[in-house]
Amino acid sequence: MSGEVLTVADLCEYLRVHRSTIYRLLKARQIPAFRIGSDWRFNREHIDQWRLKQTPGWAEESSEATKKEEP
Repeated sequence: MSGEVLTVADLCEYLRVHRSTIYRLLKARQIPAFRIGSDWRFNREHIDQWRLKQTPGWAEESSEATKKEEP
């Protein structure tokens, strides 16, 4: 579903993290979010983009290490 909006509880399940982790990221303004009244909401597409940017080069480094280990 394009433009799906997640609640804090939804995001915790989606990312498999504790609720306090989400609030810590919100406090530090490190995760894309918006408020509706006093409740936080997250656009799933923005979260996916954010998630992919969190460890740039990690996938490449991991695959290079695997290549070096191969005989």
